[in-house]
Amino acid sequence: MMRFFATPRDAEVAFYEALEQIDIDAMMRIWAEDEEVICVHPQGGRSLGYTAVREAWQRAFAQGTRASVRITDVVRRQGILLATHSMHEHYAVAGEVVVGETLARPPVIATHVYVHGAQGWHLLARHASSAPAAAVDAASLH
Repeated sequence: MMRFFATPRDAEVAFYEALEQIDIDAMMRIWAEDEEVICVHPQGGRSLGYTAVREAWQRAFAQGTRASVRITDVVRRQGILLATHSMHEHYAVAGEVVVGETLARPPVIATHVYVHGAQGWHLLARHASSAPAAAVDAASLH
C-alpha cells in the first residue's frame, strides 16, 4: 500500500530510511505504483516497471549489508507535478576506512524524479552511479 508524502522531501527522507534499514516494503511504498517507474543502481542495469524495480531492490537488500548514508551537494527543483533532486550519496559501512569525514571511496551520484498525484509525492525514477574520482576531486575544489 502506498504511503502519502506531502512533499518530495518527505519521500526522499523515507527513501533513505528504507535504504538504511534494508526494508523492501518501506522502500516500495515510496515508489509510484501507477507509473512506469525506472531505477538504475550503481554498477547495475536499468529496471523498468514497478515489479522489476521491486525485484532489483530485493536483490540489493538480500546482501544484508547495512550502511548509513550521508547526503551532500543537493540540488532540488520542484514544479507543480514533478520534482528533481540530485545529490552525492556517501555510504559508510561498518569497518570501512574513514579519513576525517571523507570516506575512502567516491560517493554515488544520484538523481531522483518525484511525481505528484492523488496519493501525494512518489518516486518515479532514480538513477545512481559511482562518481569518478577525478570528478569528486574537482568538485571539492569549489
